[in-house]
Amino acid sequence: MAVREIFKRGYPSLSKKSKRIDKIDKETLNLMQDLKDTLYSTETGIGLAAPQLGVNKRVIFVDLRDGIAKPMILINPVVAAKFGKVEGEEGCLSLPGYYGMVDRPRKVIVNGLNEKGEKISVRASGLLCRDLCHEIDHLEGIMFCDKAKSLYKESEE
Repeated sequence: MAVREIFKRGYPSLSKKSKRIDKIDKETLNLMQDLKDTLYSTETGIGLAAPQLGVNKRVIFVDLRDGIAKPMILINPVVAAKFGKVEGEEGCLSLPGYYGMVDRPRKVIVNGLNEKGEKISVRASGLLCRDLCHEIDHLEGIMFCDKAKSLYKESEE
């Protein structure tokens, strides 16, 4: 459909809680495609949430671009279970050039709907776990920098 602007920290949609999607209509299908097109237009992005495109609806797209984890759209995702805790570095397309250390679960189970509206459950660990939690936080109006123990700017070298 379209590559859209990725809004940066301070844009209103990034600090608001997103609304559930009750039906998958044409507008929702277009939004899902725009999430994919926009993520793939970036060099390094591995996930994108609707609020980053200025839309406060509960939908995310995740693609680790590793050839292993399958790209996925999740509608109304909910972290159903968390296991353990691990600290790791994160960045965000809505705060380019900045990184921080953030505590996340070691493993999660995330429930939601796929693009066809079918219920799915995703068990994740490692980078997929971190990315799912990061994108779901966006749906709650939370950015990684709100949770980071420290925030630093990428060196200009």
